[in-house]
Formats: sequence, C-alpha cells, structure tokens
Amino acid sequence: MQETANAFDESMLDLSKDAWLEKLSEIGDAHGYFQSLGKDHCAVFIDEKPTLLVTFETIENAQTGTDNGQPMGFDLVRSLGWSHLCLLSNGDTWFRDKAVYGFFDRLIDDGFFDEFEQVVFYGKGSCGYAAAAFSVAAPGATVIAIQPQATLEPRLTHWDERFHPIRRLSFTDRFGFAPDMLEAAERAYILYDPGIMFDAIHAAMFRRPNTELVRIPYMEGDLEAHLINMQILYKLLAKAMTGKLTPLALYRMLRARREYPHYIQMLAKSLRGRDHVGYEYRLLKNSAERLDVRRMKRRLARLEEAAENGEITLPGFDG
Repeated sequence: MQETANAFDESMLDLSKDAWLEKLSEIGDAHGYFQSLGKDHCAVFIDEKPTLLVTFETIENAQTGTDNGQPMGFDLVRSLGWSHLCLLSNGDTWFRDKAVYGFFDRLIDDGFFDEFEQVVFYGKGSCGYAAAAFSVAAPGATVIAIQPQATLEPRLTHWDERFHPIRRLSFTDRFGFAPDMLEAAERAYILYDPGIMFDAIHAAMFRRPNTELVRIPYMEGDLEAHLINMQILYKLLAKAMTGKLTPLALYRMLRARREYPHYIQMLAKSLRGRDHVGYEYRLLKNSAERLDVRRMKRRLARLEEAAENGEITLPGFDG
C-alpha cells in the first residue's frame, strides 16, 4: 500500500498532454495496467483492495481538477487503498466509441467485476452519462452521476441546445440510453440542480425504481466542484463503497450547504428575485453571524439602510 501511495506523490501539474499520458501510463504499468482505446480514449487500472471505484473523466478535467494534476480517483487510492479503474476521454465524447464498448465487453467476458466485493461507478456531465451507461457491465454496482445527460439522441432531446455538435454521435446503439442501463445497478443516485432546466429534464428521464433523484437547488454551475469545496464528494463515495449510502445519509451530508457561502448567496438571490426581502434579510442576518463573507455583509447593510430610511420593512429590525 505504501509503495502505491508513494507512486502518486509526484505532481502531474503543468505537464503537456502527451507527457501527462506518458506518466499515467507508467503508473498504470507499475500498479495494474494502462490501455489506449482508440484515438480519443484510454483506461488506467490500479490494482489494490477488493473494492473498485470506476470513474469517467475528461483528460482536461483530470489534469486540472485536483491539486496534483491526477485523476480524482487517485486521491482515494492513496488515502483508502481502493482499486481504481479510470476511463479518460479527449474532450466531451460521452464515451460513444466502439473501442470503449469492446473494452467493457472484454471486462465482462473476463469476469473482471466479479473479483470485487463492492463496485462504485462515478462521473459528472458527459462522464456521468457514461458512468450510468456502462454500469450495466457490473451488476450490483452503486452509481453516482452528477448532472448527467440521459441521452443526446435528437428525437428525444431536441430541446437541449447545449450539445449540437454531438448530434453526429450515435446514442441508439449499445450502451445508449443511460436510464435503461441502470437496470442492473444496486442503487443509482442522480445529483442535479433543479434550477438548471436542461439538467432537470435529463434527470427526470431516470425513472427506474432503483434510482434516487437528488435535488440540490441554488448551486448553479459545476455541482461537482461545489461538492468538493464543501468536502462532501469523497465522503459520499466512501459511504457508497461501504454500502452505507442512503438517501437520508446523503441529505445529512448536504446540510453542509448551510455553511457554504455560495449556496447562501444563491438562495438569497432567489428570494430577492421573488420579492421576499424579509426572508432574504433573515437568511443573511443568520448567516452573517456565522460566516465572514464581505459580499453578504454588504447586502445586509444595504437592506438595513433601506429599512432605516423607511423604504422597506424588515422583520425584527428596530434600527
């Protein structure tokens, strides 16, 4: 275990893409394997404990998304000793590639996933789609997908205007419709912000009984980054790996939002937009006492100044 941990200590930040892939190949060859999958995909496997984290990431996100420029799953290999299979794509490809299909076919034929006591699939966005779609290869796995698309098949998602160049990809062949591919999962958790309309519509397409839709409102932007900033994401994955992740446990973790300035500011903005200035004041008053956020305090001061001038009425404000 110590030898594997030491292999990941060297930072991979600031490497060119080619140098980064070469370093990743060296780590894979030393501790499992590295395999190219056509021109746009590759896989690296780290063989450790009989618990397996399967992640899908873009190369760009893997290079820049962690402090040491490594795939996010490497942090969990280092700290918890899990085995890790990381699928990487050159950009947002949704992993719609026959080379990737063939790779999972070989894993199924070899009984690869049967060697592990617990398997967790994870990804966000296009990679969240892939985590759900390819989880069918490992019956009984737990799936955690953040802001995933269900499909980009034009007849079903013509309303989603974000990914027009991707329309050339086929989502009607193998591993195509992600919600159906969750049939064999033990449990799937789809995390999304209902305020992002397209994400919410995609989430609504995940309808199987084993699938939990987890609404995380007033976040906006990159939900994965927010979960990392709140120190929730790795805890969530750890609970999933131990079989202790439940909707109740997940929502308890999400209470961390109460101490997260971005969430409070987005909620306050929503209240302001709906002309609920009294509720906004109570929220900011309570939060400003606990959190030292200059922007929040400035807004609170403006509300109190308006109340002193008789422009608005605030609950509990006596000037």
